[in-house]
Amino acid sequence: MSRLPARRLVAAVRGWRGFSVCKSCALRRFSIQPAQQKKIPNRYLGQPSPFTHPHLLKPGEVTPGLSQVEYGLRRHKLMALIQKEAHGWDGLDHTVILLSNPTYYMSNDIPYVFHQDTNFLYLCGFQEPDSILVLQSIPGKALPSHKSILFVPRRDPSRELWDGPRSGTDGAIALTGVDEAYTIEEFRHLVAKLKGESNIVWYDLTKPVHTELHSDYMQPLVEIKARNKNHIQGIRHLVQNLRLIKSPAEIERMKIAGRVTAEAFIETMFASKSPVDEAFLYAKFEFECRARGADILAYPPVVAGGNRSNTLHYVKNNQLIKDGELVLLDGGCESSCYVSDITRTWPINGRFSKPQAELYQAVLDIQKSCLSLCSPGMSLENIYSLMLSLIGQKLKELGILKNSITESHFFKAVRKYCPHHVGHYLGMDVHDTPDISRSLPLQPGMVITIEPGIYIPEDDVSAPERFRGVGVRIEDDVVITEDVPLILSADCPKEIYHIEQICGRSS
Repeated sequence: MSRLPARRLVAAVRGWRGFSVCKSCALRRFSIQPAQQKKIPNRYLGQPSPFTHPHLLKPGEVTPGLSQVEYGLRRHKLMALIQKEAHGWDGLDHTVILLSNPTYYMSNDIPYVFHQDTNFLYLCGFQEPDSILVLQSIPGKALPSHKSILFVPRRDPSRELWDGPRSGTDGAIALTGVDEAYTIEEFRHLVAKLKGESNIVWYDLTKPVHTELHSDYMQPLVEIKARNKNHIQGIRHLVQNLRLIKSPAEIERMKIAGRVTAEAFIETMFASKSPVDEAFLYAKFEFECRARGADILAYPPVVAGGNRSNTLHYVKNNQLIKDGELVLLDGGCESSCYVSDITRTWPINGRFSKPQAELYQAVLDIQKSCLSLCSPGMSLENIYSLMLSLIGQKLKELGILKNSITESHFFKAVRKYCPHHVGHYLGMDVHDTPDISRSLPLQPGMVITIEPGIYIPEDDVSAPERFRGVGVRIEDDVVITEDVPLILSADCPKEIYHIEQICGRSS
């Protein structure tokens, strides 16, 4: 590669918008390909890197299993979607702005473990708080051509002494493969250039994820743009459309999360000797996930013994589970930015009673029927409708609903015993891409949950006494393929025989 003479190079690196940039930024060709591999700084960054964590990341990976090229392709696809949305807005510049999460505090100076905003994370893989990602169209070039810019916290030895290392601008570029990086304070220079009517800004202003960055930088811009013809455009729905379809690399990450969670369930079942505290099973499940490499639990798990299983989001997990009761555990882990979400129900003493087995087998049969429908062209709403019909049939067979119930009251009665949907989208978040309709036809690469349940409260005098106080849910994670669905949680036992074998093992 030819090099610029020293004087011309100095002029070039004054760079973008009038403030200095690093030399590699000035020489960068903007594309979905990363720049010639930049050397990761020989120091700890604000997140694992191939230099400090070679057991987790290969060279060129931003997060485990996901390369700079994959993240660059996501940004390219987003700008291609904007190109379609911006039809008729010829001659205008486009700037996408996404804020990171802030650090949240449980009390004075005591932070919660930081968790990045997943839309921001999806597009760059950068895992530090108080940062901004900008994707900007290039004058004279058509979309989806763009340049990617990170604004990150500046290196600060006094703060790093307390909070740990920061990546800085050099680390952010080398790790993520973005085109340019600046300190967060320099973002004001960009904001000043976006006030004119020739700039379309894509930014989610209704629910800013970082209120301080929003008020410091974006709120004044929002107020100015509100008076212009080209108001600020939302970006979240476009990012969610991309996140809905998982790449092969993403599915590999989710396979790992599913396998880890399934193994944790098996060990937790094995540890379920009556009587047992729900808190013990919670701790056992989390330990087994973390011991197998999970970063954190994906959400506070439901560990509900006996009648408490009829509280759908029971998370207190502080009661004793008695001999003869079932436990419903709804749990998942996060591994390398992707999550699992599995539910199993089992007898704490290792043996289902006859009524428990009847109700459990009914739910299992329904779940298997729903899983068989997980194919392209179907939708979660279609599967939900089938689930309600099947639950109604099973409730009649079990004597919980009368055979004489009228059609007009049928579904209302069914929803009494299963008040939730059949499932949801899954990915970087547990309830992933929440703005995407569940009526959308399923496509290969989508990942969903299938989780029918039947819940009979102990005070339901209209139900047969033998079923009262029993709640059962069975949930699996499913990848939609062109062929049969791929069950990510297939290693997690759910047949009565297998569950009783595991729970009956001697230690």
